[in-house]
Amino acid sequence: MDFYSHIDKFANRLKEVESALSDPKVFDSPQKAQDLGREYSRLKELVNLGAAWKKNGEELESNKEILKQEAPDSELAQMAREEVERLQEESKKLNLALLQGILPEDPADSRNTIVEIRGGAGGTESSLFAADLYRMYIKYSESQGWKIEDMDSSPSDLGGYKEIIFKITGTDVYKRMKFESGVHRVQRVPATEASGRIHTSTATVAVLPEAQEVDIEIKPEDLEITVCRAGGPGGQGVNTTDSAVQINHKPTGMIVRCADQRSQMQNRIQAMTILRSRLLERKIAEENAKYSAQRKAQVGTGERNERIRTYNFPQCRVSDHRIELTLYNIAAVMEGDLDCLIDPLIAADVEERLAYLEK
Repeated sequence: MDFYSHIDKFANRLKEVESALSDPKVFDSPQKAQDLGREYSRLKELVNLGAAWKKNGEELESNKEILKQEAPDSELAQMAREEVERLQEESKKLNLALLQGILPEDPADSRNTIVEIRGGAGGTESSLFAADLYRMYIKYSESQGWKIEDMDSSPSDLGGYKEIIFKITGTDVYKRMKFESGVHRVQRVPATEASGRIHTSTATVAVLPEAQEVDIEIKPEDLEITVCRAGGPGGQGVNTTDSAVQINHKPTGMIVRCADQRSQMQNRIQAMTILRSRLLERKIAEENAKYSAQRKAQVGTGERNERIRTYNFPQCRVSDHRIELTLYNIAAVMEGDLDCLIDPLIAADVEERLAYLEK
């Protein structure tokens, strides 16, 4: 694709936004000022990417020209070959970043994200795997400079989780984490298996963009709110007061329970945040289903009943079934090195969306 015209459009629009932000009247509307500020940051990044892309192309051509002129075994030719390899790899990343900038932006991409992990088939082993996934996402979040806030949990035996819900705050959280939504399968010898037999277990991951009150209208009469005494770990203060909150959203039948915070008010706020985000995810899923029916999307659909990835410990293998990608670096992945999986998923999604738009 010829990026030059798009880079010029980014630069021209950046000047328009800069001019708009220089007018004090724009700050009479905080929402408009916020939207323009967000657009300015995005355009600034795209203009810088465009400059880097142009420079990369010029340096690549220059080194290719050296290879044509120099003897193949010369020291200069060897240096040029190394530069060509490096620049070609860099070019792939720049192309992907610019393609993402050209495509219509998903408003949810910049939102904070709520992640829900639940043990699936496999009993105790599935709960232990849910805990491993939770740890993996904590490690990944730390590498991205994101912050984690636990919202609710239901511990199981041996340090696992029947369910764990947490919020991730940072830049482009949903943009990268949304591809983790689905069924994760693990194949390994459980800690409880004395005979050394390999078991297959699953855990489900739901990734929800955090919803604001303006996104979803929740009527008070649609809620049934009950309080009870919290149980489990958390200290004496948690266990001796009626601090746990359960909210039943009657129109959908959704039930949210929060008990991790010390006060009833904190748990109520957390429960409402989770409920609002689940309702937003449901709304987005309905819209995506219509869109996906038209373009037959295979990547990033967010369907929870699809098996998206297998973690095979005996073979040190991780396989993402949506893009038929297999890597043999399971130890690094479980330590939070997820870019090797997420970047190809983003690239596949971009390619598919472009193909659809070009029809």
